[in-house]
Amino acid sequence: MAIEDNPKSRQQYGEELKRRREEAGLTQEELSQRAFMSRTHIAHIEAGRRRPDIHDAQSLDRALNTGGFFVNFLPTLDGKVVAEHFAEALEFETQATAIREYASKLVPGILQTEAYAGVVLSSGYPPKSDEEYEALLTTRLARARILDDFHTPKVWTLLDEAVLRRPIGGPAVMCEQLRHIVTLAESRRVRVHVLPFSVGYHSLLEGFVSLMWFEELPPIAYVEGLKSGRVWELPSVVRECQVAYDHALGDALSHRNSLALIRTVAEDYEHEAQQ
Repeated sequence: MAIEDNPKSRQQYGEELKRRREEAGLTQEELSQRAFMSRTHIAHIEAGRRRPDIHDAQSLDRALNTGGFFVNFLPTLDGKVVAEHFAEALEFETQATAIREYASKLVPGILQTEAYAGVVLSSGYPPKSDEEYEALLTTRLARARILDDFHTPKVWTLLDEAVLRRPIGGPAVMCEQLRHIVTLAESRRVRVHVLPFSVGYHSLLEGFVSLMWFEELPPIAYVEGLKSGRVWELPSVVRECQVAYDHALGDALSHRNSLALIRTVAEDYEHEAQQ
């Protein structure tokens, strides 16, 4: 398991890093060379905008000769439990002004209902204890609160038709989930497009992609597979992901036709549940 950090503690971590760097008489550029980290990344950590990982902390301790201080400080950032590979992406998600996601198999986390999320999080391997399950579910549902503000982030969701057709939790759960997506779309909070099976292969078919934009930071791309995920900040890679998303979006149904399909599938699930 990994952890979503506490913003206040992250700010304190950054302030302590800046203090110790200045005591050592180093600029951010000089520290970046000693720690083999980018100056920008160090600046973001000092400003409390980025959560350092264990490798960052070890590099800072070596560069500043702080005897493991920054490694030992990491647990103070701990908050809610998330998958290890998603921890960094979750931090970016809370700062994003625009999010565009593609999902090939499951409804994206910020759109999941409690019932749907409960099935997803209680399944899989290894089995989870009741405490782990509750922590994961609480965190998953809390992520949806970024939609409480009508204006930001702007959310576009691109769903493979398989997301609609795979009966996660059974017909009743799926009916509720799909109607929740429709409600969010009808309220103009999210924009939804579906890539129908008839498209065949498309540029995003291989896995989940989340593109994020920010007020002060450059855009990033997060890609995810089985038990793995990676945040890409390299501009050339981010741009490739954006272009792939645009290509797939060009093959998708319109927003209106996508909602019509989702409503139809939801009705089919409702009839099945009643039977």
